[in-house]
Amino acid sequence: MQTNEALVTSLRQAARELTAKRSIRDMEQTLTEIVTAAVETIPGVDAGGISVTQDGEILSRHPTHPAITKLDRLQAELAEGPCITAIEEPPDDGIVVADDLDGADGERWPRFAPQAVEAGYHSMMSTQLSHEPGRMRAALNLYAGGPASFDADARVTAGLFGVQAAVLLYGSEHATNLQRAVDSRDLIGQAKGILMERFSVDDERAFAMLVRSSQDTNLKLVEVARWLHDEVNSRSRGEGTS
Repeated sequence: MQTNEALVTSLRQAARELTAKRSIRDMEQTLTEIVTAAVETIPGVDAGGISVTQDGEILSRHPTHPAITKLDRLQAELAEGPCITAIEEPPDDGIVVADDLDGADGERWPRFAPQAVEAGYHSMMSTQLSHEPGRMRAALNLYAGGPASFDADARVTAGLFGVQAAVLLYGSEHATNLQRAVDSRDLIGQAKGILMERFSVDDERAFAMLVRSSQDTNLKLVEVARWLHDEVNSRSRGEGTS
C-alpha cells in the first residue's frame, strides 16, 4: 500500500506536468494534460478521458484510447453510467466507482455496462471536476480492464487529483472568459474609433451609434463591432489591390 508520502510525491509530479508548459489559458491543452497525468499517476488505470457539459450536451474530450470516446459518448446518449452519476448526482467525495460492470455494478447501469465490458473494461472510476450550477461541469473518467482494479490508494489519489484538476479547469475557464472580454472590449474600441473618424463624432456618440445598430439588427454589440471592423478591413484590402 502506498504511503502518504508517496501519494504526495505522485500528486506533486502530476502538478508539475500539468503546469510545466504554462498553458492555463489553453483549455484544450489543459484537458489533455489532466487526462495524461491521471492515467500515468493513478494506480490501476489503463485509459481515461474527460466528459464536459457544453451547450446542454455532454461531450467526450481527449481520450487516451479510441474506445474511450465511444464509451464516454455512449454514457451521454444513454444518460447513464459512472460519468453521468459523477456529473449529475455525485456522492459527497465526488467519486463514483464501478468495481465490476460485469457483476453487481452492471445492474446499476444496465444499458451501459454490457458495452463497456464488450470493449474490454470491467472497472471504471469517475471523479467530479466541477459542480457550480450554470457553469461548465466535467468528470474525469478512468477505465481499467479487470474487475476491482481501484484500491483505496487509487481512490484517494483520484479524489485529490480531481480537486487539483478542478482548480486548473476553473482557472483555465476564467482565463478564457477574461480573454474573450478583453478581445470584445478591444474590438468595440476599434469600432468606435472607426465611427469617430468617419462621422466626426465623439466617443460617447460613437458608442451610442453602435448600441442603436445592435438594437436595430438584433445583433450583439460585439458582433456589430466585428462586422464594422471586418468591413473596413475588407475595403482597405480591396483598395490596396486596385
